[in-house]
Amino acid sequence: MKIGIMSFAHLHAEAYISNLKNIADVEIIGIADENQGRGKYFSELYGLRQFSSYSELLNNEPEGVLICSENTKHRELTEMAANAGAHVLSEKPLALSVEDCQSMIDTCNKNNVFLMTAFPMRFSAPLMEVKKHLAEDGLGKVIAMVGTNQGQVPSHHRAWFVDKKLAGGGAILDHTVHLADIYRWYLNSEVVEVYAQSNHIIQAGVVDVETGGMLMLRFDNDTFATIDSSWSRPKRFKTWGGLTIEIIGEKGIVDIDAFSTNLHIHGGVEQHFRLDPVGSDANQGMIDEFTASIRDKRPPKVTGYDGYKAVEVALAAYRSIESGQPVLLSN
Repeated sequence: MKIGIMSFAHLHAEAYISNLKNIADVEIIGIADENQGRGKYFSELYGLRQFSSYSELLNNEPEGVLICSENTKHRELTEMAANAGAHVLSEKPLALSVEDCQSMIDTCNKNNVFLMTAFPMRFSAPLMEVKKHLAEDGLGKVIAMVGTNQGQVPSHHRAWFVDKKLAGGGAILDHTVHLADIYRWYLNSEVVEVYAQSNHIIQAGVVDVETGGMLMLRFDNDTFATIDSSWSRPKRFKTWGGLTIEIIGEKGIVDIDAFSTNLHIHGGVEQHFRLDPVGSDANQGMIDEFTASIRDKRPPKVTGYDGYKAVEVALAAYRSIESGQPVLLSN
């Protein structure tokens, strides 16, 4: 199976290289990046072919591509790949408007290719275990959920993350989508109301996007949920980010920490203490699922529509912040 990578703008592309190499029947045909210097650096770093353009990569007929560009370019590259007959795994957020998300879905459907959204938390071992528990009615009716997806201000990884023209937003757009997707998956229910607040306390005057955000969601089954999507972790924090959920049900409460399986490492040049993850790799599960869907000729377990619905929630949050009022969604 031939897989190509379109853009190395997103830092997750680096992890995906090793994930792809772990799959026996996958050949990474190479990478393309409109930033030729960036493409040259990563192609040499990983010993991969650098294509001169996205078109040249697609002319080599990959069965699938990973799109790891800046957020604003997801639609353009997805539709280019779909029109060339390649299945697509696109980084999140899927796009910067619901209209763009729908166009990506329609273009992939028209060309009979799959569109998968990069939501690795769907493949996190503890989150999957809780999904099974909920499916077995282990908590009864879910009354409320409290979630956090916190991380560092990502500008020291890639500067474009805090450029509103390229990213589309800040912490809210970057981190809301993961939990919005997990909540929908857990509840089999859609968000019908969003209220949000944001702030720019962290790195005020340094970056031009919000660095803190809090959302309150109401689902069509009347479950209430919150999302802390802040970039509140210091640069030298022991982990890069994290995701937690507390679920309150009629029969009990479950606390989830998606990144709690790790080794405590003391010492080193960069920082005196860090946590190195061990155990299951959610990214590997996601890449395995993408390639399996191509191999088995079936839709992936996480779709473009899932990406659409998560973006819808994040964009509603921005409208709520602007108006100061809850925003209703039609489902």
